Amino acid sequence: MRILVTGGAGFIGSALVRYLVSEVGAEVLNVDKLTYAGNLASLSQVEKANNYHFLQADICDRAAMDQALASFRPDRIMHLAAESHVDRSISGAGDFVQTNVIGTFTLLEAARFYWNGLPADQKDAFRFLHVSTDEVYGSLGDEGLFEETTPYDPSSPYSASKAASDHLAIAWHRTYGLPVVVSNCSNNYGPFHFPEKLIPLVILNALEGKPLPVYGQGVNIRDWLYVEDHARALHLIASKGQLGEKYNVGGRNERRNIDVVKRICALMDEMRPRATPHEDLITYVTDRPGHDARYAIDATRLETELGWKALENFDTGIEKTVRWYLDNEWWWRPLRDGVYSGERLGVLKQG
Repeated sequence: MRILVTGGAGFIGSALVRYLVSEVGAEVLNVDKLTYAGNLASLSQVEKANNYHFLQADICDRAAMDQALASFRPDRIMHLAAESHVDRSISGAGDFVQTNVIGTFTLLEAARFYWNGLPADQKDAFRFLHVSTDEVYGSLGDEGLFEETTPYDPSSPYSASKAASDHLAIAWHRTYGLPVVVSNCSNNYGPFHFPEKLIPLVILNALEGKPLPVYGQGVNIRDWLYVEDHARALHLIASKGQLGEKYNVGGRNERRNIDVVKRICALMDEMRPRATPHEDLITYVTDRPGHDARYAIDATRLETELGWKALENFDTGIEKTVRWYLDNEWWWRPLRDGVYSGERLGVLKQG
Protein backbone atom coordinates (compact mmCIF):
# COMPACT_ATOMS: atom_id res chain seq x y z
CA MET A 1 0.00 0.00 0.00
CA ARG A 2 1.44 3.33 -1.13
CA ILE A 3 -0.23 6.33 0.52
CA LEU A 4 0.31 10.03 -0.18
CA VAL A 5 -0.65 12.12 2.86
CA THR A 6 -1.00 15.90 2.50
CA GLY A 7 -0.43 17.95 5.64
CA GLY A 8 1.43 15.11 7.31
CA ALA A 9 3.56 17.44 9.43
CA GLY A 10 0.50 18.94 11.09
CA PHE A 11 -1.21 17.71 14.26
CA ILE A 12 -3.67 15.15 12.88
CA GLY A 13 -1.55 14.49 9.80
CA SER A 14 1.53 13.55 11.83
CA ALA A 15 -0.53 11.20 14.01
CA LEU A 16 -1.83 9.57 10.84
CA VAL A 17 1.64 9.28 9.28
CA ARG A 18 3.09 7.75 12.47
CA TYR A 19 0.24 5.22 12.50
CA LEU A 20 0.51 4.32 8.81
CA VAL A 21 4.29 3.95 8.91
CA SER A 22 4.62 2.16 12.26
CA GLU A 23 1.38 0.18 12.64
CA VAL A 24 0.07 -0.36 9.10
CA GLY A 25 3.46 -0.70 7.43
CA ALA A 26 2.40 1.37 4.43
CA GLU A 27 4.81 3.18 2.13
CA VAL A 28 4.05 6.83 2.94
CA LEU A 29 4.88 10.08 1.16
CA ASN A 30 4.22 13.07 3.40
CA VAL A 31 3.59 16.22 1.34
CA ASP A 32 3.61 19.35 3.51
CA LYS A 33 4.25 23.03 2.85
CA LEU A 34 5.65 23.47 6.39
CA THR A 35 3.71 26.55 7.41
CA TYR A 36 3.91 27.70 11.05
CA ALA A 37 1.80 24.67 12.14
CA GLY A 38 3.83 22.08 10.22
CA ASN A 39 6.54 20.55 12.37
CA LEU A 40 8.84 17.74 11.25
CA ALA A 41 9.82 17.16 14.89
CA SER A 42 6.41 15.53 15.28
CA LEU A 43 7.66 12.79 12.95
CA SER A 44 11.01 12.14 14.63
CA GLN A 45 10.03 8.57 15.53
CA VAL A 46 9.46 7.61 11.87
CA GLU A 47 11.74 9.98 9.96
CA LYS A 48 14.44 7.31 9.49
CA ALA A 49 12.01 4.53 8.55
CA ASN A 50 12.57 3.02 5.09
CA ASN A 51 8.84 3.32 4.30
CA TYR A 52 8.63 7.05 5.12
CA HIS A 53 9.34 9.82 2.60
CA PHE A 54 8.92 13.60 2.81
CA LEU A 55 8.31 16.24 0.15
CA GLN A 56 8.05 19.92 0.99
CA ALA A 57 5.47 21.29 -1.46
CA ASP A 58 2.31 23.40 -1.61
CA ILE A 59 -0.95 21.69 -2.61
CA CYS A 60 -1.77 24.85 -4.61
CA ASP A 61 1.22 24.10 -6.88
CA ARG A 62 -0.26 21.92 -9.65
CA ALA A 63 3.09 21.07 -11.21
CA ALA A 64 4.47 19.90 -7.87
CA MET A 65 1.37 17.77 -7.23
CA ASP A 66 1.53 16.20 -10.70
CA GLN A 67 5.21 15.40 -10.17
CA ALA A 68 4.62 13.91 -6.71
CA LEU A 69 1.86 11.64 -8.01
CA ALA A 70 3.78 10.59 -11.10
CA SER A 71 6.94 9.71 -9.19
CA PHE A 72 5.45 8.16 -6.00
CA ARG A 73 2.55 6.33 -7.74
CA PRO A 74 0.21 6.16 -4.70
CA ASP A 75 -2.68 3.73 -4.28
CA ARG A 76 -4.38 6.26 -2.05
CA ILE A 77 -4.39 9.98 -1.26
CA MET A 78 -5.32 11.11 2.25
CA HIS A 79 -5.83 14.86 2.11
CA LEU A 80 -5.37 16.68 5.43
CA ALA A 81 -3.45 19.80 4.37
CA ALA A 82 -5.43 22.83 5.56
CA GLU A 83 -5.34 26.05 7.48
CA SER A 84 -7.28 25.03 10.57
CA HIS A 85 -7.39 27.62 13.37
CA VAL A 86 -10.70 29.52 13.60
CA ASP A 87 -9.15 32.52 15.36
CA ARG A 88 -6.54 32.95 12.62
CA SER A 89 -9.27 32.71 9.96
CA ILE A 90 -11.09 35.66 11.53
CA SER A 91 -8.16 38.02 11.00
CA GLY A 92 -6.65 36.39 7.90
CA ALA A 93 -9.36 34.67 5.85
CA GLY A 94 -7.44 34.84 2.56
CA ASP A 95 -4.96 32.10 3.52
CA PHE A 96 -7.87 29.80 4.38
CA VAL A 97 -9.60 30.31 1.05
CA GLN A 98 -6.33 29.81 -0.81
CA THR A 99 -5.21 26.61 0.92
CA ASN A 100 -8.53 24.98 1.81
CA VAL A 101 -10.48 25.82 -1.36
CA ILE A 102 -7.97 26.45 -4.15
CA GLY A 103 -5.54 23.89 -2.75
CA THR A 104 -8.20 21.19 -2.55
CA PHE A 105 -9.36 21.99 -6.09
CA THR A 106 -5.78 21.79 -7.37
CA LEU A 107 -5.17 18.47 -5.62
CA LEU A 108 -8.46 17.00 -6.87
CA GLU A 109 -7.56 17.92 -10.44
CA ALA A 110 -4.06 16.46 -10.11
CA ALA A 111 -5.55 13.29 -8.60
CA ARG A 112 -8.12 13.03 -11.42
CA PHE A 113 -5.44 13.33 -14.09
CA TYR A 114 -3.28 10.71 -12.31
CA TRP A 115 -6.21 8.34 -11.67
CA ASN A 116 -7.40 8.48 -15.28
CA GLY A 117 -3.99 7.28 -16.39
CA LEU A 118 -3.87 4.20 -14.14
CA PRO A 119 -4.31 0.63 -15.40
CA ALA A 120 -7.83 -0.71 -14.81
CA ASP A 121 -7.03 -2.76 -11.69
CA GLN A 122 -5.12 0.10 -10.01
CA LYS A 123 -7.85 2.55 -11.04
CA ASP A 124 -10.48 0.41 -9.31
CA ALA A 125 -8.42 0.18 -6.11
CA PHE A 126 -7.54 3.91 -5.87
CA ARG A 127 -9.08 6.06 -3.12
CA PHE A 128 -9.05 9.80 -2.30
CA LEU A 129 -9.96 10.59 1.32
CA HIS A 130 -10.85 14.22 2.01
CA VAL A 131 -10.53 14.97 5.72
CA SER A 132 -12.76 17.70 7.13
CA THR A 133 -14.38 19.05 10.29
CA ASP A 134 -17.71 19.04 12.11
CA GLU A 135 -17.62 22.85 12.04
CA VAL A 136 -19.10 22.79 8.53
CA TYR A 137 -22.45 21.91 10.13
CA GLY A 138 -22.65 25.13 12.16
CA SER A 139 -23.96 25.21 15.71
CA LEU A 140 -26.23 22.80 17.58
CA GLY A 141 -28.79 23.69 20.21
CA ASP A 142 -29.00 21.88 23.53
CA GLU A 143 -30.22 18.67 21.90
CA GLY A 144 -29.30 16.56 18.88
CA LEU A 145 -26.12 15.46 17.12
CA PHE A 146 -24.47 16.16 13.78
CA GLU A 147 -25.24 13.37 11.33
CA GLU A 148 -23.86 12.82 7.84
CA THR A 149 -27.10 14.27 6.45
CA THR A 150 -27.04 17.44 8.60
CA PRO A 151 -27.23 20.52 6.31
CA TYR A 152 -24.12 22.66 6.10
CA ASP A 153 -24.28 25.99 7.96
CA PRO A 154 -20.71 27.23 8.56
CA SER A 155 -20.12 30.26 10.81
CA SER A 156 -16.42 31.17 10.47
CA PRO A 157 -14.15 31.78 7.48
CA TYR A 158 -12.39 28.55 8.45
CA SER A 159 -15.53 26.40 8.47
CA ALA A 160 -16.84 28.06 5.30
CA SER A 161 -13.60 27.22 3.49
CA LYS A 162 -13.78 23.61 4.68
CA ALA A 163 -17.44 23.38 3.64
CA ALA A 164 -16.45 24.56 0.16
CA SER A 165 -13.70 21.95 -0.05
CA ASP A 166 -16.11 19.18 1.06
CA HIS A 167 -18.51 20.17 -1.72
CA LEU A 168 -15.68 20.15 -4.26
CA ALA A 169 -14.58 16.66 -3.21
CA ILE A 170 -18.09 15.21 -3.50
CA ALA A 171 -18.66 17.03 -6.81
CA TRP A 172 -15.46 15.51 -8.26
CA HIS A 173 -16.87 12.09 -7.39
CA ARG A 174 -20.29 12.75 -8.86
CA THR A 175 -19.11 14.56 -11.99
CA TYR A 176 -15.85 12.80 -12.84
CA GLY A 177 -16.18 9.50 -10.98
CA LEU A 178 -13.08 10.17 -8.86
CA PRO A 179 -13.27 7.61 -5.99
CA VAL A 180 -13.70 10.08 -3.13
CA VAL A 181 -14.70 9.52 0.51
CA VAL A 182 -15.15 12.40 3.00
CA SER A 183 -14.72 12.38 6.78
CA ASN A 184 -15.85 15.05 9.25
CA CYS A 185 -14.38 14.95 12.74
CA SER A 186 -14.98 16.60 16.09
CA ASN A 187 -12.29 18.50 18.04
CA ASN A 188 -9.04 16.53 18.24
CA TYR A 189 -6.58 16.63 21.11
CA GLY A 190 -3.47 14.73 22.16
CA PRO A 191 0.33 14.80 21.75
CA PHE A 192 2.05 17.11 19.24
CA HIS A 193 -0.87 19.59 19.16
CA PHE A 194 0.26 23.09 18.15
CA PRO A 195 -0.03 25.30 21.25
CA GLU A 196 -2.46 27.85 19.80
CA LYS A 197 -5.36 25.43 20.42
CA LEU A 198 -7.30 25.35 23.69
CA ILE A 199 -5.95 22.23 25.40
CA PRO A 200 -2.19 22.64 24.76
CA LEU A 201 -2.45 26.39 25.37
CA VAL A 202 -4.06 25.84 28.77
CA ILE A 203 -1.54 23.15 29.75
CA LEU A 204 1.47 25.29 28.86
CA ASN A 205 0.06 28.50 30.34
CA ALA A 206 -0.74 26.62 33.55
CA LEU A 207 2.79 25.21 33.62
CA GLU A 208 4.20 28.74 33.35
CA GLY A 209 1.71 30.32 35.78
CA LYS A 210 0.15 32.48 33.04
CA PRO A 211 -3.56 33.36 32.72
CA LEU A 212 -5.79 30.63 31.28
CA PRO A 213 -8.05 32.44 28.78
CA VAL A 214 -11.65 31.21 28.56
CA TYR A 215 -13.90 32.76 25.90
CA GLY A 216 -17.16 34.23 27.18
CA GLN A 217 -18.37 32.18 30.15
CA GLY A 218 -16.83 28.96 28.88
CA VAL A 219 -20.20 27.33 28.23
CA ASN A 220 -19.53 26.47 24.55
CA ILE A 221 -19.61 22.69 24.17
CA ARG A 222 -17.28 20.55 22.06
CA ASP A 223 -17.06 16.81 21.42
CA TRP A 224 -13.47 15.71 22.01
CA LEU A 225 -11.65 13.01 20.01
CA TYR A 226 -8.22 11.64 20.91
CA VAL A 227 -6.01 12.11 17.84
CA GLU A 228 -4.73 8.53 17.71
CA ASP A 229 -8.32 7.24 17.66
CA HIS A 230 -8.92 9.60 14.73
CA ALA A 231 -5.87 8.28 12.85
CA ARG A 232 -7.22 4.72 13.08
CA ALA A 233 -10.63 5.93 11.87
CA LEU A 234 -9.13 7.66 8.83
CA HIS A 235 -7.29 4.54 7.70
CA LEU A 236 -10.48 2.53 8.10
CA ILE A 237 -12.62 5.05 6.18
CA ALA A 238 -10.09 5.27 3.36
CA SER A 239 -9.89 1.46 3.18
CA LYS A 240 -13.55 0.46 3.53
CA GLY A 241 -15.74 3.56 3.26
CA GLN A 242 -18.37 3.75 0.54
CA LEU A 243 -17.34 5.95 -2.36
CA GLY A 244 -19.09 9.30 -2.58
CA GLU A 245 -20.19 9.05 1.07
CA LYS A 246 -19.35 10.88 4.30
CA TYR A 247 -18.39 9.48 7.69
CA ASN A 248 -18.54 11.46 10.92
CA VAL A 249 -15.78 10.76 13.45
CA GLY A 250 -16.51 11.72 17.06
CA GLY A 251 -15.38 10.71 20.50
CA ARG A 252 -18.77 10.88 22.25
CA ASN A 253 -17.09 13.09 24.82
CA GLU A 254 -19.03 16.36 25.06
CA ARG A 255 -17.58 18.90 27.48
CA ARG A 256 -18.10 22.60 28.16
CA ASN A 257 -14.91 24.55 27.53
CA ILE A 258 -14.77 25.66 31.16
CA ASP A 259 -14.98 22.03 32.31
CA VAL A 260 -12.11 21.08 29.99
CA VAL A 261 -10.00 23.86 31.48
CA LYS A 262 -10.91 22.90 35.05
CA ARG A 263 -10.04 19.25 34.39
CA ILE A 264 -6.62 20.29 33.10
CA CYS A 265 -6.17 22.45 36.20
CA ALA A 266 -6.99 19.49 38.46
CA LEU A 267 -4.47 17.30 36.65
CA MET A 268 -1.83 20.03 36.86
CA ASP A 269 -2.51 20.33 40.61
CA GLU A 270 -1.64 16.62 40.88
CA MET A 271 1.33 16.54 38.52
CA ARG A 272 2.84 20.02 39.01
CA PRO A 273 1.44 21.45 42.28
CA ARG A 274 1.90 25.16 42.98
CA ALA A 275 1.22 27.37 45.99
CA THR A 276 -2.37 28.05 44.88
CA PRO A 277 -4.70 25.94 42.70
CA HIS A 278 -4.25 26.28 38.94
CA GLU A 279 -7.94 27.22 38.68
CA ASP A 280 -6.98 30.60 40.12
CA LEU A 281 -5.32 31.35 36.75
CA ILE A 282 -8.61 31.11 34.81
CA THR A 283 -9.39 34.44 33.11
CA TYR A 284 -12.63 35.09 31.21
CA VAL A 285 -12.05 37.05 27.99
CA THR A 286 -14.30 38.55 25.32
CA ASP A 287 -15.93 35.81 23.30
CA ARG A 288 -14.85 34.91 19.79
CA PRO A 289 -16.99 36.47 17.01
CA GLY A 290 -19.48 33.95 15.61
CA HIS A 291 -18.59 31.40 18.31
CA ASP A 292 -20.71 28.26 17.74
CA ALA A 293 -22.52 27.15 20.88
CA ARG A 294 -22.24 23.38 20.61
CA TYR A 295 -20.76 20.67 18.42
CA ALA A 296 -21.52 16.98 18.88
CA ILE A 297 -20.94 14.16 16.41
CA ASP A 298 -23.07 11.09 15.83
CA ALA A 299 -20.47 8.47 14.84
CA THR A 300 -23.01 5.64 14.54
CA ARG A 301 -22.38 5.07 10.84
CA LEU A 302 -18.63 4.72 11.33
CA GLU A 303 -19.12 2.45 14.34
CA THR A 304 -21.74 0.16 12.77
CA GLU A 305 -20.71 0.06 9.09
CA LEU A 306 -16.94 -0.01 9.55
CA GLY A 307 -16.58 -1.30 13.13
CA TRP A 308 -14.57 1.62 14.55
CA LYS A 309 -14.61 2.43 18.25
CA ALA A 310 -12.72 5.08 20.17
CA LEU A 311 -10.21 3.52 22.58
CA GLU A 312 -9.84 6.62 24.74
CA ASN A 313 -12.52 8.48 26.66
CA PHE A 314 -11.94 12.10 27.63
CA ASP A 315 -10.62 11.34 31.13
CA THR A 316 -8.02 8.82 29.95
CA GLY A 317 -7.08 10.90 26.91
CA ILE A 318 -6.68 14.21 28.71
CA GLU A 319 -4.50 12.64 31.41
CA LYS A 320 -2.23 11.14 28.73
CA THR A 321 -2.14 14.51 26.96
CA VAL A 322 -1.21 16.58 30.02
CA ARG A 323 1.48 14.08 30.97
CA TRP A 324 2.89 14.12 27.42
CA TYR A 325 3.31 17.91 27.42
CA LEU A 326 4.98 17.83 30.81
CA ASP A 327 7.41 15.15 29.57
CA ASN A 328 8.16 16.60 26.12
CA GLU A 329 9.37 20.17 26.50
CA TRP A 330 11.89 19.40 23.72
CA TRP A 331 8.99 19.47 21.26
CA TRP A 332 6.94 22.44 22.41
CA ARG A 333 9.59 24.82 23.78
CA PRO A 334 10.92 25.92 20.34
CA LEU A 335 7.33 26.62 19.23
CA ARG A 336 6.48 28.51 22.40
CA ASP A 337 9.65 30.60 22.22
CA GLY A 338 9.90 31.19 18.48
CA VAL A 339 6.54 30.69 16.75
CA TYR A 340 3.62 31.31 19.10
CA SER A 341 3.92 32.39 22.73
CA GLY A 342 0.23 32.29 23.66
CA GLU A 343 -1.06 35.71 22.60
CA ARG A 344 -4.76 36.21 21.77
CA LEU A 345 -5.56 35.59 18.10
CA GLY A 346 -8.55 36.48 15.94
CA VAL A 347 -9.45 39.81 17.54
CA LEU A 348 -11.43 42.00 15.16
CA LYS A 349 -9.81 45.37 14.55
CA GLN A 350 -12.07 48.42 14.54
CA GLY A 351 -12.22 50.88 11.66
